[in-house]
Amino acid sequence: MKILIIGLGLIGSSLAQAIKKGHPNYYLIGSDTNQASLKYAQSSSLVDETTTDFTTSALRADVIILATPVQVIIADLQILSQLPLKPQVLITDVGSTKQQIMQAAQAVQKRGFTFIGGHPMAGSHRSGVAAGSVQLLENAFYFLVPEATSSRAVSQLKNLLCATHNQWLVVDSRQHDRIVGQISHLPHIMAAALVNQAQTELQDFPLGLKIAAGGFKSTTRIASSDPQMWTDILLTNNHLLITQLQDYIQKLIQIKKALQNQDPLEIKAFFTKARDTRQQLTKNSNKDFCLTLTITAVPEAIKTIVDILFSANLNLINIHISPIKQDNTSHLQLSFNNQTILSKATNLLKAAGYQILGSD
Repeated sequence: MKILIIGLGLIGSSLAQAIKKGHPNYYLIGSDTNQASLKYAQSSSLVDETTTDFTTSALRADVIILATPVQVIIADLQILSQLPLKPQVLITDVGSTKQQIMQAAQAVQKRGFTFIGGHPMAGSHRSGVAAGSVQLLENAFYFLVPEATSSRAVSQLKNLLCATHNQWLVVDSRQHDRIVGQISHLPHIMAAALVNQAQTELQDFPLGLKIAAGGFKSTTRIASSDPQMWTDILLTNNHLLITQLQDYIQKLIQIKKALQNQDPLEIKAFFTKARDTRQQLTKNSNKDFCLTLTITAVPEAIKTIVDILFSANLNLINIHISPIKQDNTSHLQLSFNNQTILSKATNLLKAAGYQILGSD
């Protein structure tokens, strides 16, 4: 079985590792335009073969995984539709939006090739081929958009990625884009708008953003994401996002009117509804497994801790640093996907001499 992965970034690298773990006898071909990524992938045995031009390798592939930005996936589907691929080839992608990709996939489907849309809801504070990890996808929701595809092909893809141990969600393309538009794309717009507004509002106050505390930083963390990637994502989900943005703007107008009218009942109701919904969300969501430790020489300590975890192939899903005290100490909270990783991390960091304040 020959698997071609086009794009060896964070997700492509993670999928390669998962396939190698679940199917060690499969032959993996990695394609990327970045020579350094290809060199790393081959030297680290992520793949068995590398190429900068996937068109030749695609002819030999039984499965083709498109793990590039959305606009590149759309362009590559057009190229694949012109190639004499194997009749039974299975093509899938990991794009963050699905309607335009599924539309572009019709070109390969008309040739009789199987295409299943996909989107793993996983990420990391790190990026690139070296950041990939099997653990990145563990317990993550993985959208599948098979639409007209057979259940046999869906089972084939699930089996190929069995070592990811993710949670499969089968939806249609519009459902997918509506969901991620509301819980991912719209929040990125909101975070960026809040940062930009704060920068403008506080530009005449030198300390301004420098004194921003945890609430502001947590709310706006995702504003540091790649601008080009998010431009591409938004432009491929623009119609749904326009509606969702308008709904959000209307809610801001409602709370603005409550402030103008000095209406305490309306204001309290606004926050009460949000609090109750958010608490229910936390109750129903996967539990984060966290540990907290005391560190000194904060930048150096963080680097050392991350290196320890990375060397042990333990994947962090979140990191939070408390304000540095006068004695140059801080509390560092690390979050993981499950209890097994948490226990391993706790033991490693204890052995390295760090004081663990607590874990749960």
